[in-house]
Amino acid sequence: MTMVSRIATILFFSCVAAAPVCAQANAPAAQDGGGQDEKSEGAAPATAPARMPDASQDKLRPPGVNEAIEVSIKRGLDYLARTQNRDGSWRSAGGYGSYPVAMTALAGTALACSGSTTTRGPYAIKIRRCVDYLLRNAMGNGLITSLQEEARPMYGHGFSLVFLAEVYGIEEEVARQHQVHRVVKKAVELVARSQSAAGGWLYAPDDNGDEGSVTITQVQGLRAARNAGIAVPTKVIKNAIQYIADCQNPDGGISYSKSSRGSSRPAITGAAVAVLYNAGKYDDPMAEKALAYAKRTLPVSGGNGHHYYAHYYLAQAMYQRGGKDWDDYYGAMSKWLMRQQQSDGSWQGDGVGATYGTSVALTILQLPYANLPIYQR
Repeated sequence: MTMVSRIATILFFSCVAAAPVCAQANAPAAQDGGGQDEKSEGAAPATAPARMPDASQDKLRPPGVNEAIEVSIKRGLDYLARTQNRDGSWRSAGGYGSYPVAMTALAGTALACSGSTTTRGPYAIKIRRCVDYLLRNAMGNGLITSLQEEARPMYGHGFSLVFLAEVYGIEEEVARQHQVHRVVKKAVELVARSQSAAGGWLYAPDDNGDEGSVTITQVQGLRAARNAGIAVPTKVIKNAIQYIADCQNPDGGISYSKSSRGSSRPAITGAAVAVLYNAGKYDDPMAEKALAYAKRTLPVSGGNGHHYYAHYYLAQAMYQRGGKDWDDYYGAMSKWLMRQQQSDGSWQGDGVGATYGTSVALTILQLPYANLPIYQR
């Protein structure tokens, strides 16, 4: 390639968004080859100045992503693709139960982060089967769960709400889009009905209690739904954000629950920062204190029993923050994740199993591609 051609190529591609190596914008239709009536809250965050993509070796990549990361992502995506069950689900192989709805929603989200949709890209068939499985497990009351296998269904419900809301925004078939819309709308209504008086949620819709990790999962699901144009009561989100504020300790960390304050929990704090950013609280002192606590207590190299869970959310917050904070974090986190990747392309996460660990790792590694609105700046 001549110097003039190379410069022209770089200038052209600097104006378009990057896509992962495994999901090209002009991919053919999928083949099964294995592969609102209420105003949203918060203004967009200030973003770092635009930077030229990495055009080394004539290959466009988002800043921070290199060839080794691309290879790692591809291996992980292929692992998920070949381990999907025939019914479209994944199940945990860890010690906490199978949780097929939660695992399927997380795996589907990781695949969708690659840029594939339900009709386009190398993982389209896999994503479509995820959607089919979750729609089949949507109950009449709005809860998305496989009750026989999920003792704490609100986790899977929240993860499913995120995934289906993202799919709704990219679904090309009108009839299917209507189907997804109905399920997401009822899922949002269930979340709103089951919010506790304190503003949070607990493990099941009728528990009438609350704790931090379940609350965070529901709030992110609600934000994904609102981003997709599905109405979410503003009061529900405001009460949830107040719940997080009520759980904050003087050290900046977030405690387990409002009723059982106790010491700050690093993992829940990292997750809370992501949710606060989702709600537009970018410069709020509460978010700043929580982020400072999370950065002090959640080293990239591990150190707590919920490491993957913590960084699943903290990575989202750091990406939203951008600038040097994100660059340093992603550089260190990507190296750590690649060292943890197994020979089959999977990651073992927090004792929950390979589906969970792989889904979390892939979501983190693919954040720079910004293919899903919930993770965009």
